[in-house]
Amino acid sequence: MTSKNPLRALWGQIAETVLTVALVFISTTAIAQPFYVPSGSMQPTIAIGDAMIGNKFAYGWSRWSVPFGLGPASNTRLLGRLPRRGDVVIFRKPGDVGTTLVKRVIGLPGERIQMRDGCLYINNVAVKLQATGMGQAESESGAMEPARRFTETLPGGVSHPILKLREFGALDNTPVFTVPAGHIFVMGDNRDNSADSRVPVEEGGAGYVPLVNLMAKAEITIGSYDFLNAKGPASWPGLIRFERFFRLI
Repeated sequence: MTSKNPLRALWGQIAETVLTVALVFISTTAIAQPFYVPSGSMQPTIAIGDAMIGNKFAYGWSRWSVPFGLGPASNTRLLGRLPRRGDVVIFRKPGDVGTTLVKRVIGLPGERIQMRDGCLYINNVAVKLQATGMGQAESESGAMEPARRFTETLPGGVSHPILKLREFGALDNTPVFTVPAGHIFVMGDNRDNSADSRVPVEEGGAGYVPLVNLMAKAEITIGSYDFLNAKGPASWPGLIRFERFFRLI
């Protein structure tokens, strides 16, 4: 009976660790990646505190598909594909690539987008909007605010809920935005609480989003925790939102 060589055992442990890290790196680069949502711009579709999985190969790969943005800089995407209108996308914020945002694709390259009295127009045609009663939106303080709820049906047939906190929101009337080539126009479903493509980059918004900034397509929530209302250990278990587990986005 022979004892195990210490150096060989150490090398085996190192190799196993390196392999594990490599597999995690490859999977989060090429397949899927978890994301956590700390803000409410996509309510009611995505709540503050939702954890979700992003599909990394839906639109091809760019430098931002790689963890920490370590991929090579390029103005094109490997096997790039254009998102579909209505997709919920995860991307690096133009002008501040250290920030990751999640919004819904509203406009594609060459299209004209405008808000008129709170109604969305695409290529000068009003998008169907149906009132569906009242809902609630969680504020940044954790308080719940009443909001009017609507169902918006985009060209192509994607229907999704939106919230309106105010009757006359600051972004309810805009100029016409013509989406440049190689970019998309995105908006939050919480229409009065989203600094999206309606707000220029220099004013803190997303502006037009370059396709190269796309990281993933939001596919499913895998969990949710109302961390804003955590008051102490006794409150923690009741803040898990089991009803939001494994919901398709």
